[in-house]
Amino acid sequence: MTATFWPTHEHWSVDIPLNTPHPRLAALSAKGVVALGDLAYEVPAHEYLDLEYMDWKSGGDTNFAPIATADGELDCRGFWREGDEKPDKDAVFTSNAQNCPTLARYVQDIGANFGRVRTIKLEPQDRDTAIRSLHRDDNNRFNAPDSGWVVRSWLELTDHPDSYMLLMDSGPDGLPDPASEIRVPLHRGARFVVDTQWLWHVVVHLGAAPRYALITSVESGPALERFVASNLPA
Repeated sequence: MTATFWPTHEHWSVDIPLNTPHPRLAALSAKGVVALGDLAYEVPAHEYLDLEYMDWKSGGDTNFAPIATADGELDCRGFWREGDEKPDKDAVFTSNAQNCPTLARYVQDIGANFGRVRTIKLEPQDRDTAIRSLHRDDNNRFNAPDSGWVVRSWLELTDHPDSYMLLMDSGPDGLPDPASEIRVPLHRGARFVVDTQWLWHVVVHLGAAPRYALITSVESGPALERFVASNLPA
């Protein structure tokens, strides 16, 4: 399928580093994504609907509710503020966290060092619209090269089985390669870990209502390896 828009070499994602000495997650070495088994319980809707959301655009018409940030303040920006630059780790829970104890506990139970934690509210968008927001993340800015590579964990909170996370590797030109496309379905309880600095990504949301999910920046290492291994599909 040919989109009417496609990223060019002027896209900011092209300059984000790919090859670094950071220790990586073995489970992501083949494709950059690993699907986990569905969550065994349902998160109460008020834990994501009643949070304080901010108008922050990423991957479409989005709003985010920060649950953990660099300093515990309600802020969607990265951790690299001028004069106080930090890697996307060692986050502090915000005031939203007390209103979503199930989600906060889920993040803590991963057992790994985590950075930005937030719920996303994404309005419906078809594939052609979504492609306009296709991007890679700058997860490892200021991350020491001997520290674990920061990746992202997703937990779907609402049920949109026809929607999907669209993932693509880079081609030789550094732009997304359509031949490498992977689709991750977004039914309620779906869980997956993605190296979003490696893979171009965006969500094609074909539902009629907003889609909500929990997104966590998390450091690669033994703790995350154990979490992934113990949560693979049966």
